[in-house]
Amino acid sequence: MLLFFGEMDLDEGKIDDAVLALLSLSLHAENRAWKGFDWDAMGRLHSKGLISNPVGKAHSVVLTDEGLRKAEHLLLKLFGTTKSSISLP
Repeated sequence: MLLFFGEMDLDEGKIDDAVLALLSLSLHAENRAWKGFDWDAMGRLHSKGLISNPVGKAHSVVLTDEGLRKAEHLLLKLFGTTKSSISLP
């Protein structure tokens, strides 16, 4: 993957984790999230069974039960503070 400031190897798994965690911030109707992220990352999350198919006219995707659980875990792991009252497994 190339970035504007030069060539850099990026860990797509870490990118996918961050995107899934951030999707949880826009949850509505219990398990729907706005799909405003990189299409490649969204496709990978779909192929992992964590979200519904991101291709289509809908402006949101559905997080699967596994996707919801993983998103909550990753949100706390990646962006939580030491003050978080929820313990991670």
